[in-house]
Amino acid sequence: MPLRIGIHIGPQDVTIDELRRVWRFADQHLDWVSVWDHFYEAPYINGDSPTFEAATLMAAIAADTTRVRIGCLVFCALYRNPALLAKSLVTIDHLSGGRLEIGLGAGWHEQEFLAYGYAFPPIKQRLDMLEEAARVIRLLLTQERTTFSGSYYRLENAACYPKPVQAHVPLWIGGRGERRTLRIAARLADGWNVPYIGPEEFARKCSILDEWCQAENRDPATIERGINLGFYMTATAAEADARRAEMRRRLAAWSEERFEGLLTGGPEEATEMIAKYVEGGANRLNIALRPPIDWDALHAFVEEVAPHFTS
Repeated sequence: MPLRIGIHIGPQDVTIDELRRVWRFADQHLDWVSVWDHFYEAPYINGDSPTFEAATLMAAIAADTTRVRIGCLVFCALYRNPALLAKSLVTIDHLSGGRLEIGLGAGWHEQEFLAYGYAFPPIKQRLDMLEEAARVIRLLLTQERTTFSGSYYRLENAACYPKPVQAHVPLWIGGRGERRTLRIAARLADGWNVPYIGPEEFARKCSILDEWCQAENRDPATIERGINLGFYMTATAAEADARRAEMRRRLAAWSEERFEGLLTGGPEEATEMIAKYVEGGANRLNIALRPPIDWDALHAFVEEVAPHFTS
């Protein structure tokens, strides 16, 4: 399966005009554009960073582009009733002419949960709710009527019309967890996505996903594997050391492990790093942008790095 490359942008500390510039750029050069689903900045500082809402942005992307696939990696399953989210997503699929992809995760940003009045249950319950939400959304998008009785969500003869433009809308499960998240992906998803881990760790988790696929009687080749890499590449190798130092200052709260999942160096170094993820099983790569955006580096990426994997 060839590598599909996209942009994943955090819509914080950025204007709508700059976001529009990003998704129009992606529409010209790449396969995919997505946003994240947060109400506060991530990682958390003080909640003061301006941050736009994900589903509304996806609708804007759908109306403002013509070819790029559109998603969110990932919606927090606990923030929206899954039936309402299904209705929103179908609307986005129609606005885009059938370019929607769905991403779901269990959520982790405790500060925004509590600030907005959402309970922040233990991870087991959040994962249980994620699995139920994924089932509800899939049923509503594919069945004429849905009755569902779970521990957290209930539907009674529910209709979801119109149906999506696409005959099958891809569903992604996002997260690092090996015992539940990867099993939910193997059980229910078309793809699994994970952010900010190194290529060796990515390959190891892909092997665990293969094992869960076998346990669920599923062909491992039928599930896509995606990686989000923080984009700190530079247009030239000469700028790389200064950018790495700046990156560590800006992301001082991050663990050392997460730094392994950041794309750094000039085009040649970035190409070598991406090749390791492809070797480890990646067939979807998203460069994760945080403002301010280095447009010279972004152009260098699409002109000098991406062609090694898409031509």
